[in-house]
Amino acid sequence: MRRPLGAFAGLVSLAAICTPLGAAQAATASEAAACRVSVAKPRLSTTLKIQSFATRRGCFGPALMRIRIKRAVPGRDPVVKSGATRKGRITLALRCRPGTYYATATDYRGHSVKSRAVKLSCTPASTPTPTPTTPPPASGTVGTPEENEVLRLTNVARAQGGCRPLKHDPQLRTAAFGHSDDMAKQNYFDHASKDGRSFMDRIKASGFTGGTAFAENIAFGQPSPASVVQGWMNSPGHRANIMNCAYNLIGVGAARNPQGRIYWSQDFAAR
Repeated sequence: MRRPLGAFAGLVSLAAICTPLGAAQAATASEAAACRVSVAKPRLSTTLKIQSFATRRGCFGPALMRIRIKRAVPGRDPVVKSGATRKGRITLALRCRPGTYYATATDYRGHSVKSRAVKLSCTPASTPTPTPTTPPPASGTVGTPEENEVLRLTNVARAQGGCRPLKHDPQLRTAAFGHSDDMAKQNYFDHASKDGRSFMDRIKASGFTGGTAFAENIAFGQPSPASVVQGWMNSPGHRANIMNCAYNLIGVGAARNPQGRIYWSQDFAAR
């Protein structure tokens, strides 16, 4: 059975997040064919604001991209907020008003996408404080044995491409495990958390500071460290993150859902 994989990469400079990296060996034509725009469905953030974001992935060169959040009403749906960027990723937030919303994104090269519509009540969900599905590592260590085996296999692959090994960073591990654990508990699979946070939001919340480039890989259902690393290496976008020699730090998080299936996350950073 095919296992889901997710990849997101970016460079951060002056708080600007750039487009994901494509496979370094891909030709220009292949990169153009792989170029796509994606947009997240509107979500209610922890500050009770409507949030959505759009990205351009696998694209060759920059392009103006516009995102619009629309409210579904009888007749023509009004645009309640819009924005544009050339940096490959843009996030919009606005004060919540109860209703049904969806988001659209497009670039001037003809790529266009629309999210599904969601009904937002503008009231915070009351959820119990979750307990980890996977025990935390022992005091003074970074990561569980399973997570460190993912790190070891990732470094084996990097060595074959001439990249230096990644070091397991405790803050990045906190961000990666927190996302895997949240996906396992809430039964979803996405780079965006259900509260609207991006992987950069989660890394910042972990206490990680500095850094010039960041990326994230996620996967679900692979039963072992070997199978998930192999799956990432077989996917051009995930492989590009692993084989990016600029990264020197990583956090690996693995968490099981009630059925015992594993959610995997890797958060990369250059610092």
